[in-house]
Amino acid sequence: MANQYSPIQSVGGVTNIPAPSKYDWKLSDVSAADAGRTEDALMHKMRIAQKVHLELEWQNVGDADAEIILSAFQPEYVNVNYWDYKQMQFVTKRFYVGDRSVTSYNRRLGIGTISFNVIEQ
Repeated sequence: MANQYSPIQSVGGVTNIPAPSKYDWKLSDVSAADAGRTEDALMHKMRIAQKVHLELEWQNVGDADAEIILSAFQPEYVNVNYWDYKQMQFVTKRFYVGDRSVTSYNRRLGIGTISFNVIEQ
């Protein structure tokens, strides 16, 4: 069952995702291919879309939680139900996952940090 206070409620239907230690919500503009500055130095951004990026990190993660997190975010694309600060509610969107990083502090204790970004498709 999802933690009602976690900003991540489900990932690909998996609801037992541990609450992240860090959750940075970002909204990025996607500009047209011919966007840019003209010779008069005026910017022509030509926004064609906006996409959500979530920067996620879990600290002091044991082996069992690491497996849940990494397995849930394994597919090439995954539906994530997350807290959206623009809409001020939980929404579900399709994301792809950036490079995943695991830092292990002590293998005997199985404690470490997992971090990666997910970017709206």
